[in-house]
Amino acid sequence: MEIQVDDTTLELIEGDITELDVDAIVNAANEQLQHGGGLAAAIARKGGPTIQQESDEWVEEHGPVSAGAVAVTSAGDLKADIVIHAVGPVYDGTRRAAELLESAVRAALLKADREDVRSVALPAISTGIFGYPMEEAADVMLRAAIDYLSGPTVLERVVFCLYGEEAYQTFEATLREFVERGA
Repeated sequence: MEIQVDDTTLELIEGDITELDVDAIVNAANEQLQHGGGLAAAIARKGGPTIQQESDEWVEEHGPVSAGAVAVTSAGDLKADIVIHAVGPVYDGTRRAAELLESAVRAALLKADREDVRSVALPAISTGIFGYPMEEAADVMLRAAIDYLSGPTVLERVVFCLYGEEAYQTFEATLREFVERGA
């Protein structure tokens, strides 16, 4: 499914984010940028050791990445040019968790703009071991992306690359609701 938000195409796909032909991919990262499990491990495995090495250097130089913030490394052997490591919140059911997830999405898109990329793919941040419910994440993430893309941006294509049919269907239903309401 795809929609147009001003001059940017917002697209939902089910698949493997490491295989996408986009300028940048977003990693659902932890604060220490240790890529030992989940999506982060898949990105580090396919991208090669450079991604973890650069992540370690980033944390050594700047300190841990706070929830809601991002860091950037090269993409190693991936098709993408860069990886934007977005740290989402550990879900606790509070409004603060939603604010931090929204911040992670906005920060990732802003970093993509500042890196002058035209296409970026995001996963369902925080929905793995951080426990964020998929329906709530879809609402927060899509709302944040649509809001961001309604302003000035060089981004031409933003892809939510969702792992598994359930995740895709959840994001698709949420995006359809937004379209029907004219959001």
